[in-house]
Amino acid sequence: MRIVFMGTPEFAVVSLQKLLKTGHEVGAVVTGPDKKQGRGMRLAFSPVKKLALQHSLPVYQPVNLKDPQFLKALGDLNPDLILVVAFRILPQVVLAIPSKGVVNLHPSLLPKYRGAAPIHWALINGEKITGVTTMYIHGGVDAGNIILQQGVPIFEADDTGSLHDRLAEVGAGVLVKTLDLIQSGQAKGRPQDESQVSRAPKIFKDDCRIDWTKGAGEIHNFIRGLSPQPGAFTHLDGKLLKIFKTGVGRSPDLPGKPGEIVRAHPVEGLLVRTGSGIIALKEVQREGKKRLPIDAFLPGYRVKEGTILE
Repeated sequence: MRIVFMGTPEFAVVSLQKLLKTGHEVGAVVTGPDKKQGRGMRLAFSPVKKLALQHSLPVYQPVNLKDPQFLKALGDLNPDLILVVAFRILPQVVLAIPSKGVVNLHPSLLPKYRGAAPIHWALINGEKITGVTTMYIHGGVDAGNIILQQGVPIFEADDTGSLHDRLAEVGAGVLVKTLDLIQSGQAKGRPQDESQVSRAPKIFKDDCRIDWTKGAGEIHNFIRGLSPQPGAFTHLDGKLLKIFKTGVGRSPDLPGKPGEIVRAHPVEGLLVRTGSGIIALKEVQREGKKRLPIDAFLPGYRVKEGTILE
């Protein structure tokens, strides 16, 4: 089958690598436009574009997916199938081009966590299992017929970074199996159960502020669900403080107000009172400074017990 691959970030790179290693015919890659990055504001390629160029694959980077020149180029490729991994919403005119349809790899067990941030929200909500789904794209966002699914456990030590990497690997394998089913004519797909739908909307900066009136366990899941990116935050002495790792349940339930630092200890962590229980901050980053484990942070920043995080 002639395949056009659409994707941009690191999550998509793993799938493209797997396709190339297994000998599938990837005729071209569609990815996001180059972006200016760093102090010098130099143009940087997307992770998918870097891999595509390494394998001498044609690369298309349309700003507008309805651009006539792009649509003509895509049609001239005459793809049997378009594979989408972490890309944009496709217009109907693109969906109509491949003869065997458009297939998306989504990092959740659909219909749970439809949307832009399924990995983040699975962790924030304290899920014990998530997974990957391949589906035909048609109808609403992430609402197409399911081809294959595979569950992936969520471990206590997971944050979004570690879970992202594991889902990318599992998803790449499921995507290749999906291609085998399509080639053999066995990938009919089954409708999603609309009564089981849950949402995973895009997360913005204002969504990342910690609410210390919530319980310690809920805050712990919130922090690991936003770690390492975009990062949960609070304010210490008027300065932004990002928090990346925490611990719950080993410290005594010390008295104090929600958000109050009740103990600063290099081993136990920076202990903070919540609406219910104590949470230990283990890895933090003060505004304008490096990310540090708490035993390296405390000697360089004199934290006063009784200070309120806001």
